[in-house]
Amino acid sequence: MTTLFEKTPGWLDWYASPSVPAFTLPPGAVDAHCHVFGPGSEFPFAPERKYTPCDAGKDQLFALRDRLGVSRNVIVQATCHGTDNSAMVDAVRSAGGRARGVATVRPDVSEAELGRLHEAGVRGVRFNFLKRLVSAAPQDELTEIAQKVAPLGWHIVIYFEAPDLPDLEHFFASLPTPLVVDHMGRPDVSQPVDGPEFTRFLRFVERHDVWVKVSCPERLSLTGPPALDGERDAYRDVVPFSRRVIAEFPDAVLWGTDWPHPNLTDHMPDDGLLVDVIPHIAVTAEQQHRLLAANPMRLYWPDEAV
Repeated sequence: MTTLFEKTPGWLDWYASPSVPAFTLPPGAVDAHCHVFGPGSEFPFAPERKYTPCDAGKDQLFALRDRLGVSRNVIVQATCHGTDNSAMVDAVRSAGGRARGVATVRPDVSEAELGRLHEAGVRGVRFNFLKRLVSAAPQDELTEIAQKVAPLGWHIVIYFEAPDLPDLEHFFASLPTPLVVDHMGRPDVSQPVDGPEFTRFLRFVERHDVWVKVSCPERLSLTGPPALDGERDAYRDVVPFSRRVIAEFPDAVLWGTDWPHPNLTDHMPDDGLLVDVIPHIAVTAEQQHRLLAANPMRLYWPDEAV
């Protein structure tokens, strides 16, 4: 995991020896949220980045894919690379049709560049509203980007925190594309699952053309993973939130590992254990098939979806 760049102090590297999951993923399962970092010697990190990670390239991602039993990946542009999508595009191209990409672009992106990204396998752009990760972009600039990508049939991935939804919902509703919400809108899992904050989020999903990633329990959990006692039902406090989203919107949910788990500070998750959370949140075989295969195929590989 060496890099030409000096890692952010306290940076946690990804878990190098993940366990083999006890849960067997259904055929065609998609990891619909993961990243690549560099390697920095080949794909330098952006000068304006707010963190410097370890190297975590395509070869390591594809090795994890195979170890977990995943068939395909959706690789989301990491903020440490800014709007230089080279590392992400290289990984998507190298996957031989088994990956799609989500890019970050500027408002002045050309039609030709969007065409190149589309040909490479990109199917969306990401708008990040977490100020600790990116500098806020004016909404008119984001609207300009949305209007440029809409004709391609792309969607917009939105990453925000639950308290910010009231201020952002009107803007989200104005965008001319489908929306994909990262990590369930980062709910406060210390609050009741039927409380006003999470209920507002669910009604937002219901009112608009929204997909939801039931991902990153390790970011949301206050209880954390289990002790090393052989248990595999980790992140118990997040389970009711994920389970409710899946129950209410079974045809609009996605799952992903978030590998290599940027900016975690308290622990680095075992990706095999993250897979073993799935049967606790998608409790039937039908829910699991939709979450892991049918839904992401319909969104990212519609020509192959059945």
